[in-house]
Amino acid sequence: MKRLLGYLAALVLLLLAVSLALFAVLDDTPLVARGETISPASIAQAKRLLARHDPRRLQRGDERTAELPASLLDDAVNYLASRYLHARGAFLLADESAAVALAVRVPAVLGERYLNLRAVLREAEGEPGVVAVSIGRVPVPPAIADVLITSAISLAGFAEDWELLRKSIRRLAFKPAHGVVAVTYVWRPEILERARSLAFAPTDVGRLEVAQRALAAVLDHHAPRTRVPFPKVLASLLQGSDDDVSLPQRRAALLVLATYAAGQPLAKLLPEAGQWPRARPVKLILLGREDSAQHFAISAALAAWAGEPAANAIGVYKEIQDSRRGSGFSFADLAADRAGTRFGQLVTSDSPRLGELLRGALSDGDLAPSLAGLPEYLSESEFIRRYGGIDNAAYRALLEKIEDRLAALPLYR
Repeated sequence: MKRLLGYLAALVLLLLAVSLALFAVLDDTPLVARGETISPASIAQAKRLLARHDPRRLQRGDERTAELPASLLDDAVNYLASRYLHARGAFLLADESAAVALAVRVPAVLGERYLNLRAVLREAEGEPGVVAVSIGRVPVPPAIADVLITSAISLAGFAEDWELLRKSIRRLAFKPAHGVVAVTYVWRPEILERARSLAFAPTDVGRLEVAQRALAAVLDHHAPRTRVPFPKVLASLLQGSDDDVSLPQRRAALLVLATYAAGQPLAKLLPEAGQWPRARPVKLILLGREDSAQHFAISAALAAWAGEPAANAIGVYKEIQDSRRGSGFSFADLAADRAGTRFGQLVTSDSPRLGELLRGALSDGDLAPSLAGLPEYLSESEFIRRYGGIDNAAYRALLEKIEDRLAALPLYR
């Protein structure tokens, strides 16, 4: 009995010690307080970087230097923290150093508290050196922090990818005067192969093939270039023949449909898709328009695979580009984008409302709001004159109008 009481006392003391340690590192306020958004400017920056460092134009061993905007890295850190840790993150650039900050919300008995983490990096040959780390108000020796980071990467299953990245980076320089981080790297084709394998697991590839074959079968009943109702095709792919399509299979169907609607071969993402059946070219129509079907399908796939912030940012970026050298800024296209994004979220959440709707006759009005009265074909100068930019109250008011129309649809309530 005495031994048992001793064990219980030790256990109580251990729990008390752990509780006190947790209390010491938790804070009342978050180190990072921001929304889960991505700016259209970051999408533009990422696109320019990919164009300058297109893997298809690189040979093994080529050495290049990429200047990564600090604002892009800041959005990227926050996006990854939000999507995978349900946290908020930030990237801060200073003279010869940079800092990564994270704030993880921790439910507590006495209200919400936050696990705040901060790491300071210094310039170095090869990968950056960690010179200071803190968890809340408690400093962590860099050597211990390095072991913890390496262990976390290994436990997450990314040890091989991390090692490949470390071998590829030659130099890293912080340039706060220019607002960039210069990364000199040696190109290794394995990087692209690993990126593909991270984006698409073998099970994903199998599901994408099933979806591609299903799309080809559905469209095989229509003559080329004919107008085909988008809701009918969407329902066929998401519901399938057995009325019990899994959530991962529905995500795959959205991606296949998006690449088809965009007029892009799936083989651009997956080379093996070049051997799969090709869907007959038709015009998918939503709300009487082919472009509405394209915007809806692409945004739905982006929301399902990359999340709502990425889908929204890409949609706005596309309209800004159109206002400069395209068909013009279109709030009607944004409405289709938002509808697609909301739909993609419902797919990933396995919404019962979506299941009920798919068992009936899906219509345009179920998926997207009316486009009546939404301005279109606005040049950049006309868009600025009327709405003042995407941070202006007039622009936000029209977006709220679109959201109100979406909220009026039973599917999105």
